[in-house]
Amino acid sequence: MIKKQSIWKWSAAVTLSAMVTISCQKEASQVDLDAISEEISNVNAVNYDQYVGDPRAEACRIVGLDGETEPRGAALTAKLWRRGQVITVSFIGGTNFVRQKVIAYAKQWEQHANITFNFVANNGMLRVSFRQGQGSYSYLGTDALRIPTNQETMNFGWFNNNTSDTEFSRTTIHEFGHALGMIHEQQHPEAQLNWDREFVYDYYAGAPNYWSRQQVDVNLLNRYSASQTTYNTYDQLSIMHYPILGRMINQTQNTPNNSVLSNGDRQIAGILYPF
Repeated sequence: MIKKQSIWKWSAAVTLSAMVTISCQKEASQVDLDAISEEISNVNAVNYDQYVGDPRAEACRIVGLDGETEPRGAALTAKLWRRGQVITVSFIGGTNFVRQKVIAYAKQWEQHANITFNFVANNGMLRVSFRQGQGSYSYLGTDALRIPTNQETMNFGWFNNNTSDTEFSRTTIHEFGHALGMIHEQQHPEAQLNWDREFVYDYYAGAPNYWSRQQVDVNLLNRYSASQTTYNTYDQLSIMHYPILGRMINQTQNTPNNSVLSNGDRQIAGILYPF
């Protein structure tokens, strides 16, 4: 959403005209949503997922359209699908092997959320591509319905027939979580991560990102208020959580590199899409 024992930086910022904002904490205060929306419009930035231990982990982005955000497995009402919704999904490219892996892991959400992913030949509500070198990303929830039907709404930029099941699991479940309207867990209102902001700014100022401080704020550090979210207890085991370098949050250990649904993920899926 790496064979080294460190967190790799995300690849260079993507230049889609997306309008989603995401958030973590911004010092002790909550984020001003109007200001963040303006930042997103100016920066033209999107959210990036990073993975520990895989050199193929280029940019993962979640793309939305309206300048608002919701943390951890939570979604704004406007971005949620109907309870019981059958969401059609079609593929653009990809081998049969890779497609079958995506289908298998995407459908894990169906066990806990009252939705169905129906994989069809063409013109799905979600359209999954496999453009190499373009990162892995997804539009946010029902924003996918606003994308022209000749364009993808999700991409897996490093999947191939040699990809491990762990990587298929981690990235597929994560991106389909975004497609259900879920944002990153470290943006949870209760996360209280102790960011070393200057270290984070310096880290992402270099290759391959070359992010400005404003882009780091929008993509990583800003946190949203609880009043706009539906969420459970903050969960570092969530499939929607970044693996974060411990040095970035003033602790000795990195956060976990999650590859399966946590108990919290299962619970929030049932809250957002009850049976």
